[in-house]
Amino acid sequence: MIEVYIDGASAGNPGPSGAGIYIKGNGVLERYSIPLGNMSNHEAEYYSLIKALEICIEKEFSIVSFRTDSQLVDRAIEKEYVKNKQYAPLLETALKLTKQFDLFFMKWIPSSQNQIADELARKAIRDNQ
Repeated sequence: MIEVYIDGASAGNPGPSGAGIYIKGNGVLERYSIPLGNMSNHEAEYYSLIKALEICIEKEFSIVSFRTDSQLVDRAIEKEYVKNKQYAPLLETALKLTKQFDLFFMKWIPSSQNQIADELARKAIRDNQ
C-alpha cells in the first residue's frame, strides 16, 4: 500500500500558498513541493489533496492511504459534503479522482505526524516568489 502525506499552507489568508506531498511505500519515496499562487489556507489544503491524487493516478497506484492534518478536508472526504459552498467544486474534483483507485483511504493525523509534508508545503510558499 502507498501512504501519501499531504499538507497545504498559506503565508497570509489569502496569500502565497503551497502544497506539500510525501509519498512512501512499496519501494517508493517521493517528495513534492508545489507552489499554488495566492489562495486561502483551506483552498491550499484541498489543492494539496487534488495534486496528490493526480500524481498517484499518473503513477498508476491502485491502493492508496492518504494522511492529512486538515480536519476540514478529512471530514469533507468522509462525509462527501462541505458546509462552505466555496469549497464544493474542489471537493467534487477530489471525490471524482478518488473513484479511480481500487482502494482509497483518508485518515486524519496530528500535525506532529505530518512534518515532512508541512516542510514541503512551506518550501512551496517560498518558491512562489
